Amino acid sequence: MNIVLGIFYHAVGGFAAGSFYLPLKKIKKWAWESYWLVNGFVSWIIMPWLVAYLTVPELLRLFHHAPASSIFWSFLYGVLWGIGGLTFGLTMRYLGLSLGYSMALGLTAMFGTIIPPIYFGKFTAMLVHKAGQVTLGGIMITLLGIALTGWAGFLKDRELSEGDKKAGIQEFDLVKGIWVAVIAGIMSACMAFGIQAGKPIANLAVKFHTPDLFQNSPVFIVIFAGGFVSNFIWCIYLNIRNKTFDDYLNIDTPLLINYIFSVLAGIVWYFQFMFYGMGTSQMGKYGFASWSIHFAFVIFFSNMWGLLTNEWKGVRRRTMWLIYGGLVVLVLSACIIGYGNYLSS
Repeated sequence: MNIVLGIFYHAVGGFAAGSFYLPLKKIKKWAWESYWLVNGFVSWIIMPWLVAYLTVPELLRLFHHAPASSIFWSFLYGVLWGIGGLTFGLTMRYLGLSLGYSMALGLTAMFGTIIPPIYFGKFTAMLVHKAGQVTLGGIMITLLGIALTGWAGFLKDRELSEGDKKAGIQEFDLVKGIWVAVIAGIMSACMAFGIQAGKPIANLAVKFHTPDLFQNSPVFIVIFAGGFVSNFIWCIYLNIRNKTFDDYLNIDTPLLINYIFSVLAGIVWYFQFMFYGMGTSQMGKYGFASWSIHFAFVIFFSNMWGLLTNEWKGVRRRTMWLIYGGLVVLVLSACIIGYGNYLSS
């Protein structure tokens, strides 16, 4: 166990998560459902199997011995998480990187971090031990940082003209964005539950001589398969309703470029959870708090990209100081949670 290394892995995963949507913004003349399905096939089917094949000895034999209940619940949580992923993609469309990430992931971080220890009966014990108190304090500071960045995003929305908002976010719609952000935040927290349900699979992977860093690789195969099912059904439905099936072969669109950016986004997206799994393996007794560390870095990097892509151009100085302060608080919270895990060891 190496707490510092674990935080570093979470930072890399957060960078990947905060960056994956950038290639999708380069896609032209494709409907959202078309590039989301291509991106999802790469990130939820190809990459989990490829990485697990390279890191887990006797992968198929491992699944033959894995508990059926663990596979079932991991898959089911993956289906629910996939629904959250759908609405998360819509959140980016309507609110942009900064406000969209902050709102959706704030709820995801809260539910995904707090509910597992309550469900498994660990929450009360954390309240009476210093390590647990420090870890919980770090989680609360994470939520504070998310609130600050979210509030800054809200102020940005009030300060920018409709023309400025449309320039940075072509499909900006505050009301739609808030609704889908709430749904995305709640449903996306099912990823944390799926990882907890897949613990027996991860433990079995270690027994099959899988390096600790990659023990969650087979778990991701199951969770992401569930996520792909829900996304596949919805995207195909939209293809039928919107008559966009020809996107995949339409030579009147930049076909090769669209596929390249969709695949690139899928690869980058998968890296967030590959490094999340690696980071969690290093965090010790309160490993579930990794969920907050992960999303602290996700929101940090997504807002950094928002700043670099001029989403914040034209806002007041006090709003800029608010977003900068929120980013500092997020990094600080990750360090405090890491220290709490260090004390628990």
